[in-house]
Amino acid sequence: MRNVIVDALKSPGADYIEIRIEENRTSRLVYRGKRLEEVGETSSLGGNVRALAKGGWGFVSFNDTDNLKDNVQLAIKDARLIGKEDFHLNPIKPVVDIVRPGKVAAVSLASKKQLLDEYNDIILTTPGIRTSNIGYGDGKKKTTFANSEGAYIEQTRTDINLRLTAVAAKNGEVQQVGLSIGSLGDFSVMEGLTEKVKQLSERAVALLSAPQAKSGEYTVVLDPILAGVFTHEAFGHLSEADHVYENPKLREIMVLGRRFGDKHLNIVDGAAVPGLRGSYKYDDEGVSAAKTYLIREGVLENRLHSRETAAKMGEHTTGNARAVNYSFPPIVRMTNTYIEPKNLSFEDIIADIKEGIYAQEWYGGTTSLEMFTFSAGEAYMIRNGKVAELLRPVVLSGNVFETLGKIDAIGNDLEMNQGGGCGKRGQVPLPVSNGSPHIRISRCLVGGG
Repeated sequence: MRNVIVDALKSPGADYIEIRIEENRTSRLVYRGKRLEEVGETSSLGGNVRALAKGGWGFVSFNDTDNLKDNVQLAIKDARLIGKEDFHLNPIKPVVDIVRPGKVAAVSLASKKQLLDEYNDIILTTPGIRTSNIGYGDGKKKTTFANSEGAYIEQTRTDINLRLTAVAAKNGEVQQVGLSIGSLGDFSVMEGLTEKVKQLSERAVALLSAPQAKSGEYTVVLDPILAGVFTHEAFGHLSEADHVYENPKLREIMVLGRRFGDKHLNIVDGAAVPGLRGSYKYDDEGVSAAKTYLIREGVLENRLHSRETAAKMGEHTTGNARAVNYSFPPIVRMTNTYIEPKNLSFEDIIADIKEGIYAQEWYGGTTSLEMFTFSAGEAYMIRNGKVAELLRPVVLSGNVFETLGKIDAIGNDLEMNQGGGCGKRGQVPLPVSNGSPHIRISRCLVGGG
């Protein structure tokens, strides 16, 4: 197959050509209450061609690799119809490499179902629980990438993701608590969750009788999961260079060298951080993974790039061009995004808070440029330096840049959330991770959930 790919890349008429071939094998199980709604395994083979001519892209995806040259020529034709300017991608050294995953134990579909049946039974037999939602998926993907510059990379990666949700109801009131877990193919992280599943079910029931926080401005402490989601959703997407390049208002805000926080604030994205769901050796343009400081000591230092956006903005590539599968071209995406830890314990962070909110987990949220609204999965009052009563879920809102400037304490307990996936321009769910230590925001607007 390699010779066929290399031969197809010799087609004339384009400034640049790349070919990606993918072999996928996945399994999925979905529960809604007692009902197992989806169970099965699938496999697929397909690929795509991207061609660049005079600044215009042609893109063709396919499931039949027998007509590779024809697909290359079609992509070139489309690119030449669009291209109207002299443009070249940011230069990189072409790589030839074969990347294989570590040893991954095989687990049968029946064993996966048996484990999820056990977790579902725990949820549904908890008094006060109305129903459950469980979604499990895993996959193994081998990608072959080659381009007209001489790159040839074979890369195999595995991925596992699980979301468990317990839904409690009473007298028309509904509350829910969820748990998300993922890994780069290690199924053992899905096992041994019995106690956690029991606790999340009991918390969902307890939320039915919990009081609601009085709306207002509080000192708020975020746990690593919610702080990580905030970092990813509210700030990480604003650091994706295609967003910045295409939005004049965002270009005025996201100026490199601008201060957004105190010197203790460092925000990083990087696929070179090993062992996480957003980790890889090469992105979908054959660029080596990197560790990129978005904010270093409170100052905006970098943004995330593909080869195209780096060339257009005169900046360096970061290895962040990713496609969810062969049906899509790669676009700028996050990988593993997190706030770096400092030296404070959780007890240190809450010690001098007379009245505040401790917000944990995540439930949902929206962002609009620099404005955000997030729902915490659960919350507690903080009184006189101690965690006090359980609250119903709260909603946090504000301006992300003002909020970054109000982070006045950062813990020493970095944790990475590896559950879920990221969506952008119809490409979802892309494996990522995000995280943070506990952080304290001196002032944040809080509303009832």
